[in-house]
Amino acid sequence: MKKFTVAASIAVALMSTTAVSAAELEVTHWWTSAGEAASIAEFARIFEEETGHTWVDSALGGSGTGANPVIISRIIGGDPMGATQMNTGRDAEELIQAGLMRDLTDIAEEMNIRDFYVDESLLEPCTYEGRIYCFPINIHSWDWLWLSTAAYEEIGQPVPTNWHEYVESWPALQEAGILPFGLASGWPINGVPGVLLAGIGGTDLVLAVNRDKSGDAVRSPEFREVAEALDDLRSVISPEMMVPSFGDVGNQILAGEAAGNIHGDWLQGDLQVAGGVPGEDYECVPALGLNDQLSGGGDSFFFPVLPEGTDPEVLEAQTQLARILISPEGQLAFNLKKGSMPIRTDIDLEQANPCMQKALGLLGNGLLPAGESTLTSDTQQQLDDLTREFIDNDSITVDDYIERYATLIENAD
Repeated sequence: MKKFTVAASIAVALMSTTAVSAAELEVTHWWTSAGEAASIAEFARIFEEETGHTWVDSALGGSGTGANPVIISRIIGGDPMGATQMNTGRDAEELIQAGLMRDLTDIAEEMNIRDFYVDESLLEPCTYEGRIYCFPINIHSWDWLWLSTAAYEEIGQPVPTNWHEYVESWPALQEAGILPFGLASGWPINGVPGVLLAGIGGTDLVLAVNRDKSGDAVRSPEFREVAEALDDLRSVISPEMMVPSFGDVGNQILAGEAAGNIHGDWLQGDLQVAGGVPGEDYECVPALGLNDQLSGGGDSFFFPVLPEGTDPEVLEAQTQLARILISPEGQLAFNLKKGSMPIRTDIDLEQANPCMQKALGLLGNGLLPAGESTLTSDTQQQLDDLTREFIDNDSITVDDYIERYATLIENAD
């Protein structure tokens, strides 16, 4: 595990960034919230300024669950985009095997990519038969508890420092008419079990479940604590309390209308856009304050193989964008807006806010494998469906949840 150099130079220049003639490059992604839009705009800005090409933005709603099928369908159907965001994981395996994704190995070697990646394991999901087919551009972790300073000032209690203190505060919050847990409808609940798994269950349990796919680990007393925590959580949330988007939950936290939320570090981007200041308006607690490791994956960019006869300038634009995504300039500008951790060890992070600094401090302990990196999309979807059913239906017992979860893990690819 490499360490971040906090005061390194950013003098590494992009290579061959002057285009002979301008080309348009369509880029698909699912970054549509305020913070996400601000971060992807940084890549677009640098790409256009440095190359003279045009970034054609094709944002897709619905996060990965809604956007991935559209992206995959277009590539398989012979209508590929110039570049596309996808989660680092197994979603693109079949596309790579079918020869539909561009081999980026030469670019990686040209830029000496292995010299600056904070953790080479991030490249493993991008590697097939020794060749690199995508570039991870950040390290994301779901493992964050976000807490409202205003809510705890209202009830006269200090802001909790871990999950257990947070749960203990729920009765006082409810008595004051404050939502203990804010939640957006749809996909945001999907990440919560994994956060509870890493924080409450701990490192060994994460590895046994996500990496080893052990049903016995799911049936263990340690996992039962995780399931019981999820059971506690569903007692303080209900469909009528949900808001449309995770950005709306961020606004609830800043206003003191909701005391807390479990959500990925990308929530920082929206909190920043809304004017929130960490340590003043909200607190961020990594790994629920219970673990010294974060589970994580991230976002990657793939470059589909374009049809025969494509303008060579478009192919060159692909190459130039690939370089920009992992360049020091691109990494710094993007991740400071996104709230995620950069993949480079050699950039100046003095501007990083306190939440990112906490994450960087834990990153030296190594990343735990998130489910998105080790489980197929089908298995992830089945687990997500189980979570939503459990949250929505009180008649499903903890025992039912555990056994169904164990069966899905045992049958995972």
